[in-house]
Amino acid sequence: MGKTKPGKKDLDSYTIKGTNKVVKVGDCVLMRPADSEKQPYVARMEKIEADHRNNVKVRVRWYYRPEESIGGRRQFHGAKELFLSDHYDVQSAHTIEGIASVRCLITRMISWFSVRDARTGNASKNVNFLFNLSPFFSCKLFVVYFCR
Repeated sequence: MGKTKPGKKDLDSYTIKGTNKVVKVGDCVLMRPADSEKQPYVARMEKIEADHRNNVKVRVRWYYRPEESIGGRRQFHGAKELFLSDHYDVQSAHTIEGIASVRCLITRMISWFSVRDARTGNASKNVNFLFNLSPFFSCKLFVVYFCR
């Protein structure tokens, strides 16, 4: 989203509709899914912007649960583990349900996992725990996010 477009203004914060909770850029939030049977989505707010009619939009970077990824949930995944993706999106601020408490744990990888790239079938010696929607890349740090 970079620069603000003409007729729009950047906001420092947003009060979640129906509450007195205030969220700011950098905060992690719970976003309401279209299907009310699903768990709320988790995202990190990257930008808050209002248009001339005061319609507020947020640019978010999505977290994914292991079961939402190609490999699915595995035995070694924590119950509340999340992957930070490279998927960005613009959503109406009205879809924010609440604040998510996301904690980041970074540690050295003790062992390397052997996985196969789903697109090529080639073996990879690394697992990309910063869930990247592009091809797997080399990483020496194990990044795990937990939603409390």
